[in-house]
Amino acid sequence: MMRQLLPYPLLTLSLLAMWLLLNGFSTGQLLLGSVIAVAASGAMAALEPKKPRLRRWSAIPGLVWVVFIDILRSNIAVASLILRGTGGREISGFVTIPLTLRDPTGLAVLACIVTSTPGTAWVEYDSTRNTLLLHILDLGDEDWVGLIKNRYERPLLEIFE
Repeated sequence: MMRQLLPYPLLTLSLLAMWLLLNGFSTGQLLLGSVIAVAASGAMAALEPKKPRLRRWSAIPGLVWVVFIDILRSNIAVASLILRGTGGREISGFVTIPLTLRDPTGLAVLACIVTSTPGTAWVEYDSTRNTLLLHILDLGDEDWVGLIKNRYERPLLEIFE
């Protein structure tokens, strides 16, 4: 019963203390701060995702290495585009990528990978069609569907599904 009312007692207490420090101590502020702290703690509990189940821990270092190298190479490529200029030769655009990955944690990791790589941006995920829409700064001759599926999605499938 107590766990349902206060799923995060330390968070509730911290929020109440912060409320009182910011607004001063009075009976009214104590009551209002308590209500807000309990409500915020309940909202936090409602937002808590289920724990991810990692199937293959051994695939994580390889994925981290691939992402590190890709981020490094992408930083160099984007810096080169900016510093040298291309005279408008680069073609930016959108690419739709069909995904096999459905695990929410795996999709969140994929979003972090794509967003942290300069020159790419996660625009939209369509859960009904299980497709990802990316914006690419310089499409070039790259097979973006193959790159995302082979370099990122395949290891994420091994790790999460």
